[in-house]
Amino acid sequence: MKISTKGRYGLRLMLDLAVHCGGGLVPLRDISARQGISEKYLEQIMMLLNRNGLVRSVRGSQGGYMLARPAEEITVGDILRTMEGSLAPVDCVADASSGCDMMDRCVTTEVWQKLKEAVDRVVDSITLANLAERYREKNLPEALSGF
Repeated sequence: MKISTKGRYGLRLMLDLAVHCGGGLVPLRDISARQGISEKYLEQIMMLLNRNGLVRSVRGSQGGYMLARPAEEITVGDILRTMEGSLAPVDCVADASSGCDMMDRCVTTEVWQKLKEAVDRVVDSITLANLAERYREKNLPEALSGF
């Protein structure tokens, strides 16, 4: 399985919101500057995240974005599935009605199913709050060096 640029940027964007939100709105231009991602591309990603209930937006000069739910309630799996769709390695595991006529006797499907379950277990066990905490741990020395 390979995660697309859209999936990677979506996760980075959501982490940025979790770290910098503080209960208020975060302008897209600030996220763009911190992440080095164009605002146009971030707008496309935000539309998907907003449509799927992961972020909220407020328009206007004082507008911006914020998480739609607490960071503790949003998993990496929620974000990646929004951006990528199914995380299953093959179609027959993602959708039992995929039309594969070998489904009843295929042994390799068991491998793909176990792989899907392992991926789901990992991405569904990590929350944005976990990532934000890890971000702060890794970036604390950088933040303190300015004093």
